[in-house]
Amino acid sequence: MKRSDFYVLPTEDPDARRRFLCKVLEKVVALGHRIYIRTNDETQARQLDEWLWDYRPEAFLPHSLLAAGLNSPIEIGYGDSKPDHREVFVNLALEIDELALEFNRTIEIVVQQPEILEATRANYRRYQGQGYEIHMNDMRRKG
Repeated sequence: MKRSDFYVLPTEDPDARRRFLCKVLEKVVALGHRIYIRTNDETQARQLDEWLWDYRPEAFLPHSLLAAGLNSPIEIGYGDSKPDHREVFVNLALEIDELALEFNRTIEIVVQQPEILEATRANYRRYQGQGYEIHMNDMRRKG
């Protein structure tokens, strides 16, 4: 069964989203899976590419822009770009497209920004409608 994981962070800080993404990437790569990260556009893809190189001096996240054709374990793309695998799809764009629904596992990292909350609620309904097993990981403190 296909699976979709939602990680709900307690902050609206977009940097928290990227920091958490790096933790997820480290774990998924260590398990031997390939990852495709979908961004909104080329600018966001290039920013993420640079950010991953500078993540932590002691960490190495083997990645590249999909357009470079390097076939890295972590590939970053946008628009109509499609990787040659369908293992793990990380959505950093707002909306998902049909490509996301071809993957065995999808990951959404949610921060408390209205546009991201609204988009991920719609994505949740779409994954659910496609029969994905949904896992909610609420990282907010419970009172």
